Amino acid sequence: MKKILVTGANGQLGSEIKVLAPHYPHFEFVFTDIEDFPLDQTEVINSNFKRIQPDIVINCAAYTAVDKAETDSNTADAINHLAIATLATLCAQSGAKLVHISTDYVFDGSSPVAYTETDLPNPKSVYGVTKLAGETACLKNCPESIIIRTAWVYSEFGNNFVKTMLRLMSERESLGVVNDQVGSPTYAADLAQVILTILDSGKWASGIFHDSNAGEISWYDFANDIKEIGKKTCDIKGIPASS
Repeated sequence: MKKILVTGANGQLGSEIKVLAPHYPHFEFVFTDIEDFPLDQTEVINSNFKRIQPDIVINCAAYTAVDKAETDSNTADAINHLAIATLATLCAQSGAKLVHISTDYVFDGSSPVAYTETDLPNPKSVYGVTKLAGETACLKNCPESIIIRTAWVYSEFGNNFVKTMLRLMSERESLGVVNDQVGSPTYAADLAQVILTILDSGKWASGIFHDSNAGEISWYDFANDIKEIGKKTCDIKGIPASS
């Protein structure tokens, strides 16, 4: 029975993997989060990895506070970059497989069409820079890794745009939402299913892959859909990202 270590297990993606785990009884899952597997502490990563001895690691953990990262770059780099370098090294040394989750923030967001795996990254934020550094370290230290870039993740767990909009729409009569940024909202449960399907297939193709739900939408239109489904009455106003 293969042992799968899931870091960041209390976040959106990790929580969805927990929901699906009972459907994969032939895997032994070890779910960890910041309390018992802090990615900003290299010695703890080393000791816990050697104690758990996983066959596969799914790294869902990340420093995702995009705005805060601008003034907390050391912590963001420790979690999004240095910790990944350590995990990748440990996986390579032990023969474990590594699935690392990354983000569309490694790009500058200026493309009028969806990014592909061959597009050159150009991050414009500390968060994006540290996530790209994590990707580079991952492939350098463990070339057989799978890196999955995703975007606009939402679920019933954790903090996300959908839950924030529902809360604000309940608190306010009107709300301004950016209308000139477009993306593909990704349901964390779908991404979790993709990852577990890959692992269950027994086929391993290393490299960088993009995975999000189909279609595209602006934050403004997304907010209006949330308003309709949530049966809210808040007035949604479209505003430019630069405002």
